[in-house]
Amino acid sequence: MSYYFFDTENHRYKSFELPGAKPHYNPDRSGQVEHIFLDLDLDIPNQSLQGKCRITLLPIRNGIDRLILDAVNLNIESVFVDEVQQKFDYDGEKLSIKLHSPTVTHQRLAIAIAYSVQQPQRGIYFIQPNKHYPHKPTQVWTQGEDEDSRFWFPCFDYPGQLSTSEIRVRVPKPLIAISNGELIATEVDGDYKIYHWSQQQIHPTYLMTLAVGDFAEIRDEWNGIPVTYYVEKGREADAKRSMGKTPRMMEFLSEKYGYVYAYPKYAQVCVDDFIFGGMENTSTTLLTDRCLLDARAALDNRNTESLVVHELAHQWFGDLVVIKHWSHAWVKEGMASYSEVMWTEHEYGADEAAYYRLGEARSYLAEDSGRYRRPMVTHVYREAIELYDRHIYEKGSCVYHMIRTELGDEMFWQAMQTFVQDNAHKTVETIDLLRAIEKATGRNLLFLFDQYVYRGGHPDFKVAYSWDGDANLAKVTVTQTQASSDKNGSSSDLFDLRIPIGFGYAKNGATAELKIFKVRVHEREQAFYFPLEEKPLFVSFDVGNNFLKTVALEYPVPELKAQLEFDPNPISRIYAAEALAKKGGLEVLKALETALQKDPFWGVRAEVAAQIAEIKLDQTFDALVLGLKDDNPNVRRAVIEALAKIKTYASYKAIKEVVENGDASYYVEAAAARAVGTIAAASLEEKPKEEKVLKLLKTVLEAKAGWNEVVRSGAIAGLAKLKTSEAALNLILEYTKIGVPQPLRLTAIRALGTVSVGQTPANIERILDHLAELAKERFFLTQVAVVTALGNMETPKAISILQSLGDQTADGRVRRYAAEEIAKVQKNIGTDSAVKQLREELDQLKQQNQELRSRLENLEAKAK
Repeated sequence: MSYYFFDTENHRYKSFELPGAKPHYNPDRSGQVEHIFLDLDLDIPNQSLQGKCRITLLPIRNGIDRLILDAVNLNIESVFVDEVQQKFDYDGEKLSIKLHSPTVTHQRLAIAIAYSVQQPQRGIYFIQPNKHYPHKPTQVWTQGEDEDSRFWFPCFDYPGQLSTSEIRVRVPKPLIAISNGELIATEVDGDYKIYHWSQQQIHPTYLMTLAVGDFAEIRDEWNGIPVTYYVEKGREADAKRSMGKTPRMMEFLSEKYGYVYAYPKYAQVCVDDFIFGGMENTSTTLLTDRCLLDARAALDNRNTESLVVHELAHQWFGDLVVIKHWSHAWVKEGMASYSEVMWTEHEYGADEAAYYRLGEARSYLAEDSGRYRRPMVTHVYREAIELYDRHIYEKGSCVYHMIRTELGDEMFWQAMQTFVQDNAHKTVETIDLLRAIEKATGRNLLFLFDQYVYRGGHPDFKVAYSWDGDANLAKVTVTQTQASSDKNGSSSDLFDLRIPIGFGYAKNGATAELKIFKVRVHEREQAFYFPLEEKPLFVSFDVGNNFLKTVALEYPVPELKAQLEFDPNPISRIYAAEALAKKGGLEVLKALETALQKDPFWGVRAEVAAQIAEIKLDQTFDALVLGLKDDNPNVRRAVIEALAKIKTYASYKAIKEVVENGDASYYVEAAAARAVGTIAAASLEEKPKEEKVLKLLKTVLEAKAGWNEVVRSGAIAGLAKLKTSEAALNLILEYTKIGVPQPLRLTAIRALGTVSVGQTPANIERILDHLAELAKERFFLTQVAVVTALGNMETPKAISILQSLGDQTADGRVRRYAAEEIAKVQKNIGTDSAVKQLREELDQLKQQNQELRSRLENLEAKAK
């Protein structure tokens, strides 16, 4: 379709389509898969399995004489169809079965394939203790999405095929095996035990799963349905703390989606070395064990709660209603992400949900501006896993919210319930969502999908305001500033939206009331005039902040100050703080300081702290430092990060106290450790001695081991800021060694790229040699860390290592990351040393200017 040109022809944005990208379609169907039965015998010490795969296939037409199945790096031993042995060809990726008798419509085929797998690259993962990690648990788990089931059993591996399934697996005692559906039988076989699971609701191959381990089993229930949490023994309390809200979430989502949870059980299995946060296998979600919270981590970590509700939401959007092709993955991932917003709103209130949405929008915006821009629905890619990005998760969530905004709550839920009910146990595409909306509400939202789903991008608004006191007339000018998608300045990139503009009034300190007008914004620049009885205190563009956009407010300072103080919407107050910070000055600083101390919502206080750091006055430190005593750890963390930006010796001393004295929050301590390194690396007249900073961070590394290595990872990040220090490099290298706890080791590997920039040529060679060795490791997260490190380097030698890793990895995500980082390194290499010197000189001038301006502001304040 023509909308692809919106991205590929826009030279301002990087292309999503890398060399080798091509259109992808589901294959022609030979028939309908009705049932898959896997009979497996695991040999865990040798990382292998022996299997029999039985597939019941109902042919779709007569005369088919060959069946093509997906099967990667399997040892195919025999193929039978209806108990008659068949000839087959196998090239390591496709299993081609030459049928003894061509198909006859509606005469089922019973396909039986005997096979084995040795040391699989993907699909099924064997986790075992070794000399470096002697306490690692023994586990086996699978991961099918996107197209990895073919690595552990032969199948028609694409989401358009739905069938029932069974898994019968033999495992050594005392290990237990968990899979989809119901446990229908167990039997003892000497030192082994056989588990037989049956999934009677149809689902695609990528949602078939197996998890094996010596798990503790924590039982719960919802409406008579078993709800079970499986974790490593000794972590039962963490399991209840992390997943204990699951039954209430099941109640919430069943009501919202208008469809009672559809499966006979819901299990959540926390596994070691998982390559995602979680995976929504039908009735049996797998989660990373890093999501398990201890009591202290739970203080300011809701990520696990969001992860749990996200994967649970997939049991409806993704498992009950299945996407027909990967290009429509946003339908399920967007709603699962939006369910995080919905749960936040339900559990913590509207302000928390609004701030959560802002975070999602920013995540997408960062990818759009820094990585690439693409339509949410596209079938042009190299591998389907490339589609699993911030466009389908975070932008998808924002699109669902805009649908809700357009329809209103009542009709939105009617539409979502119609979509689920009409498509339960079926496959869908984006058009099916549009049809359900129209069926339930009569509304045609194709205009919204055309703008946000079928093409890339979003509107960038600049909003100006002025008041005509003589005519009691407010003028609001709205400009769409996003770059044109072609050289001729075509209007194809303009958005056509009906946006509410509010004028705020507050009397005697009461909560502001808004007089709201809805206007159609559809041109490059438009001026709107509003007759009002009296001058408003402030202006609120996009009341409720429901549209995905960027916005720059060009209001006078009094209106911005009033909005920061009185606007009832926290996101509007944040936008006002951003606009104020751009204006600068002592008056603005005082307003932001007041908001940091008094705003009722922690999210606004945290954002205000970041904006205070943008004001280049000596008084900035005094405005910020009181925030270190804020009751909310998220605010304290934001204040520390802001103090690190202003880079003064006073800010160093304040943060150093946090490092030495600690904080209730792991994340605050980690931020402090990062910050001391950041400030110590800056060019200051008075600065901490490098050896003292190294000693401080080394103390953290020696004494602060704990939950998920959050604090010690902060210390490594702090060391990485000391880019000219060989001692810092040596310390980081120590923590990249195998045997170091994995979260800390991965942080240290990534830090090598950051610290490399200021090192000597000899040390850069050491780093490159070390990263080249690390690149040989097969673990996905290690490979990603190596790619990240190399991408931050400024030497052409990093490119060859990236190319080699990209060529040899089995993971499509690593291949893509490597290709993107090669381009980044090439850009880094082009950075001229003279430009760096000019930047340093400019920073010195800015510092001198700040001192002069601070004195001037003080004099002016005294004169008033």
